Amino acid sequence: MAYHPKGHTTGAAEQRLAQPLRIAEIFQSRQGEGFLTGTESVFIRVSGCNLRCRFCDTPYASWEPEGPLLTVEEILRRVENFPARHIVLTGGEPMMFPQVVPLTRHLSDRGYHVTVETAGTVYRPVQCHLMSISPKLSNSTPDRELHPRWWKEHERRRHQPDVIRRLVREYPYQIKFVIDRPEDVDEVERYLRALAEIDRNRVLLMPQGTDQEALGEKMTWLEPICQQHGFRLCPRKHIEWYGPGRGK
Repeated sequence: MAYHPKGHTTGAAEQRLAQPLRIAEIFQSRQGEGFLTGTESVFIRVSGCNLRCRFCDTPYASWEPEGPLLTVEEILRRVENFPARHIVLTGGEPMMFPQVVPLTRHLSDRGYHVTVETAGTVYRPVQCHLMSISPKLSNSTPDRELHPRWWKEHERRRHQPDVIRRLVREYPYQIKFVIDRPEDVDEVERYLRALAEIDRNRVLLMPQGTDQEALGEKMTWLEPICQQHGFRLCPRKHIEWYGPGRGK
């Protein structure tokens, strides 16, 4: 069942929410990460992000956001061109934008299974069947000398525990942490001790990397760490299947 916020937004308020969204891409592929790995899905990538991760693999939706402005109705029409019944609303950071509330409601009302991918820094009363939360660890922060403004903003915004608590309380969820070095797992453990509401069975550790060689090297030490700590391993299967690049 999708989570349904109390009371649908209607009338003039919905019209305000339905202003165009900048969309980097809409495409069908297989989900490569998390509980629904392998599921044929339509990906709606919203362009725009409140963070600037050092290892961002979609800079065209964050560092240099691009794409046309589309209304909710235009997005829905494009989605209907694909046969898949699972939707992944991703970014960038889709939860930045109030338009995602009516978008997820219309998708859910039309019978789609909706996953929302978020860093967990912003709350919106969206309707979805899976909230896929990827909190950003300190390994994500951009270089201080190269990007002094974004270093400060990223550090200020990346950890919002009250938002995380609300999301895991109100939605079916998974938590994905990006791991770059073995010591990152110690930070994950500190994070989970501070947010005891998070079910460890829903925590996945994912190697940082955008090519199969880098991911394979990290998987050699990350897999036994996951077994030792009782976490699920989250391979990035889409890179194995399709390689890096857009629309995959």
